[in-house]
Amino acid sequence: MKNEFNDHVWDERDPSPWLALYLDQSTPLPDDVKAAWLRDCSSSSRQFFLPAMRPLARLSMILIQALKIFLPKRWSHSILLHRMLAFGMKKFLSPEANWLIMRHFHLGSQVLQFVAANSPTKVSTTPLTPMEIDDVKEELFLKHDLNLFNFVIRLNKALRENKQELLAVAEPDFSMIHEPELKLEDMPRGRFNVIDLQSAIELYTPIYQLLLTDNDFWRASNSLQLDETLGIYCAKILASPEHLVLLNNKHPMVPDSTLYAAYRLVLHGLSTEMLHSLLARMASGELPIPARELAKMHKTAEAAQ
Repeated sequence: MKNEFNDHVWDERDPSPWLALYLDQSTPLPDDVKAAWLRDCSSSSRQFFLPAMRPLARLSMILIQALKIFLPKRWSHSILLHRMLAFGMKKFLSPEANWLIMRHFHLGSQVLQFVAANSPTKVSTTPLTPMEIDDVKEELFLKHDLNLFNFVIRLNKALRENKQELLAVAEPDFSMIHEPELKLEDMPRGRFNVIDLQSAIELYTPIYQLLLTDNDFWRASNSLQLDETLGIYCAKILASPEHLVLLNNKHPMVPDSTLYAAYRLVLHGLSTEMLHSLLARMASGELPIPARELAKMHKTAEAAQ
């Protein structure tokens, strides 16, 4: 797909903020992902629809929370929810929003596989690799959250039982890190496929809250703050704590309000993209692996003694 940022005319008296963000290389993102992200952020939907819709969406969340006081605790219609999500994605979301959502399942799975493969104890994972929007109907969003919490529990139970911890790995296994075989060009491009990613998430969050149990919804919201947890795992393996500065969703032991879940979910998606890009660049040799360099320094120091 054509990247309009490459041909953007630079007017020094009226510089484009989107061009500045696209050209900036302080955060690790592939150019095609960054272009799609910024195209989505600069859309009319996000500029005009999001500000008008967001207060209504958050008000509805307050009302739904009050309503659920009177509903059975096990009130859940997950299959209906995911069918609605898939329908909305196919009919109303922009190609960029759909592409970024679909990529997220792949990238999140690969990050968990990376941690598992480089853990001192064997840990299983359950990768989610949807290739079509209809795959969302298989309760994909719910499974994504379950996978994350179950992985953290599984990993740390194994580490505790074996009295081990995650350590720097001089030669990490990057075999699972690759670009998903998803193409932006293949995403739906109907007349009404115009809603941007953040607006879509703001719209979906109250529906998510209504059609899932409180436990499922709270788990989905609180899982966002596990970005810091997964970031620390990767930082330990790579001996690269400085990259934790890229994280915004932090402090999982201090849960944030569900009212802000939509915005934090967008940050979660961005953090996952950046972490995956960082791993991919290290895997390709584009960036040095700090753990490898650290091991070399230790070896040199030992030889000098």
